[in-house]
Amino acid sequence: MPPRSNPTARQERLGAELRKMRERAGMTAREAAKRLGVSPMQMSHMEVGRLGVSEERLRALADQYHCDDDALVNALVAMATERVRGWWEDYRGTLASTSLDLAALEWHSTRMRSLQVVHIPGLLQVEPYMRALFTYARSVQASDHLEAVIDFRLRRRGVLEREDPPGFTAIIHEAALLMKVGDRKAAREQLDFIMEKSELPNVTVRVVPFSAEGFAGMGYAMTYAAGPLPQLDTVQIDHMHGSDFLHAEAQLDYYRALLRTVEASALSPEESRDFIHRIAREL
Repeated sequence: MPPRSNPTARQERLGAELRKMRERAGMTAREAAKRLGVSPMQMSHMEVGRLGVSEERLRALADQYHCDDDALVNALVAMATERVRGWWEDYRGTLASTSLDLAALEWHSTRMRSLQVVHIPGLLQVEPYMRALFTYARSVQASDHLEAVIDFRLRRRGVLEREDPPGFTAIIHEAALLMKVGDRKAAREQLDFIMEKSELPNVTVRVVPFSAEGFAGMGYAMTYAAGPLPQLDTVQIDHMHGSDFLHAEAQLDYYRALLRTVEASALSPEESRDFIHRIAREL
């Protein structure tokens, strides 16, 4: 099978975990390739997600790396052998690959925490909000592409209401709640929708008010997605042209600490609901 030209973020993550496992064993890629009976180029392709890896080969790698973490090996085997086609694949070739990677990350997560200061988290946005957001400052927007973008984001919301949904905590700054993305009617619909979704047993909304002291997270728009094991967690960072997916141990530690700090500044879920209700009432 030829190498993939454009591996997904999930395929790249599997390769990265194989590389981390090898490095913890103190083995070079060339040494590992020789022991496994593959070429150095094949080993390189596996470690960047361009080449798939079978369960047999993955377990052989774990064995030669002396990895005795059965839970990790089993989780990686599950990633390597999954064959279910995600709904987001319907949009491949139409939308940016980073958008599809984000939907896959959300779908496979066990729990998510989102921090948004300027915008409402994507999983809690209503259609009028999305439409205003995606058309702002764009004089020309192909209607078919715009509809695909909006349809895709609406389908992403389904992860919160599927069977066995992941837990979702949305930490939203007051600035995002007050900003009228669209008209007053859209703003009211958006706040009502957040209140509605906050009643789901797996959804928690926390508001960081302007009055909160010690809040310095204004530069962040991120989602922390928990994997089946802590070492398989992922941080997704929004930026102007897409997303970055971070999973180095030091990066995960940093964003875990950041979220603990921000949550200490946030109102409780009950206080947050009252806070959002007051904003909606004043519209």
